[in-house]
Amino acid sequence: MDSSTTVLSHTLLSLVQPDPSSKIEAAREIRRLTKTSHRWRRQFSAAINPLVSMLRFQSPEANEAALLALLNLAVKDESNKISIVNAGALEPIVGFLQSADQNMQEHAVAALVTLSASPVKKSAIGASGSIPFLVKFLNHGSPQAKMDAVVALSNLSTEPDNLSSILQSHPIPSLVNILQTSKKSSKITERCISLLESLIGFEEGRIALTSEEGGVLAVVEVLESGLPQSREHAVGTLLTMCQIDRCRYRELILKEGVIPGLLELTVQGTPKSRTKAHTLLRLLRESPYPRTELEADTLENILTNIISQIEGEEHSGNAKQMLAEMVQVSMEQSLRHLQQRALVCTPSDLSITTVCGSKVSLK
Repeated sequence: MDSSTTVLSHTLLSLVQPDPSSKIEAAREIRRLTKTSHRWRRQFSAAINPLVSMLRFQSPEANEAALLALLNLAVKDESNKISIVNAGALEPIVGFLQSADQNMQEHAVAALVTLSASPVKKSAIGASGSIPFLVKFLNHGSPQAKMDAVVALSNLSTEPDNLSSILQSHPIPSLVNILQTSKKSSKITERCISLLESLIGFEEGRIALTSEEGGVLAVVEVLESGLPQSREHAVGTLLTMCQIDRCRYRELILKEGVIPGLLELTVQGTPKSRTKAHTLLRLLRESPYPRTELEADTLENILTNIISQIEGEEHSGNAKQMLAEMVQVSMEQSLRHLQQRALVCTPSDLSITTVCGSKVSLK
């Protein structure tokens, strides 16, 4: 019997001993061995049932040792993920989400992140009652717990039935807050905007986003400065809104200064981003309302010309110059809009106004 077989047999035997301390030490040994080794994860799959049983012990020490061992067993091992859920781990894990022990809360969220990566167990996790608690972590968790909760919810959102449960827990105010306070180039922003794109397909999701102060602007800022994948989700979010109800959302999107970012995406975005940006630009340039004479020189007409040129010249080297011109045009248009507002607003209304991301003081 080689040394690895001896370790395996001894550890599994200790795990089923009546002595609680032996079980705890065995769980800790499994955690150590499976931390970086897929081979050990496969070999210790027989430990899953006894470890899940330890999750129900009235011993925080045993609970923690077992949960961390199960977490490592589930990493990058689909078969172990399925076995852990089938063994009944979800009920105690959801219980740990409500624990007074912050460490156990965070371990439980981390376990759900890993388990939710299993395509065949997303429905079971969604039905376990975990979603409302994960949404709470978006607001009140530590930075790591918040990140893990976003990833878990994003994983679960690919199952249609779970989207309704997520929406019912009202996550969008928290998602907007994360987008507003996180670096646009961060992974948590990428996961947030991905989840938001899924939720925005529902009327409840669109109402929540547009009702949240700075909600649409937060999406526009990700479109401008996020990672390539984040920008793709951001333009997808706005495109979905416009395709569903252009009359309702067109002006709301336009007023947040989205045009320069969209034009840049048509040149520098991922293939999907470019296609979505082109489509959204067309929807934004074509007003669903009759035009008045005063609108003849507005951004809509300018957009028509710019888009037709950029489609023919985006490979000719002129795109960057066109983008710079578009930014200037957008600023001029915004200033004209401010001047019109000044005729109907009090000075206090116009004390500070944002134009293309820059604060302009009107006194």
